[in-house]
Amino acid sequence: MTVTVKPVHYHRDLHRFVNFPFCLYRKNPYWVPPLKREVSATFDRKRNPAFETCDVELWLAFKNEKVVGRITGIINHHHNQFTSKRQARFGWVDFLDDLAISKELFSTVESWARERGAESLHGPLGFNDLDPAGMLI
Repeated sequence: MTVTVKPVHYHRDLHRFVNFPFCLYRKNPYWVPPLKREVSATFDRKRNPAFETCDVELWLAFKNEKVVGRITGIINHHHNQFTSKRQARFGWVDFLDDLAISKELFSTVESWARERGAESLHGPLGFNDLDPAGMLI
């Protein structure tokens, strides 16, 4: 079955992006769920000042029209200017245990970063050092 990765452009897709880990990890005793309102606020371009200095793209992975993964690409221009590097970040990465899904997600964020001049990709990280980082394996 084919994995399709699509950018998040609509409120409905953002809702799916925020809620996906709640489905994926619902029976995992090691997962500490974040507050949905805070995650939604993080991706609100009007409320989060990080969007003033960052290029950001969110993607959802689908298999048979069902969400099976998510990832975010971030280029923090302020950080890159400070470090004199051309780096991109990936974050909010979660997916079903399926190699095809992870390959498509990471391939998508790598291509996006390369198209914007990034020379390296780091993560899982947030917009800045104050955002949550890491992933549950």
